[in-house]
Amino acid sequence: MKSNGLDYTALVITVIGALNWGLIGLFRFNLVTFLFGDMTWLSRVVYVIVGICGLYLLSLFGRITSMGDR
Repeated sequence: MKSNGLDYTALVITVIGALNWGLIGLFRFNLVTFLFGDMTWLSRVVYVIVGICGLYLLSLFGRITSMGDR
């Protein structure tokens, strides 16, 4: 599978988002709110970017599956 920089960037951002959700679930500590404020425009941009990266990584499943067909 040929990966590019966008794949790795999206993966890192998604992992950071997952860690934030883990902090929320375990300790009720929202890192994004702590850093950027409660639902400010900047925190909303961070949430949108994490969501877009997660959706982009869905395409990774298709690329991995197509590699198995070869």
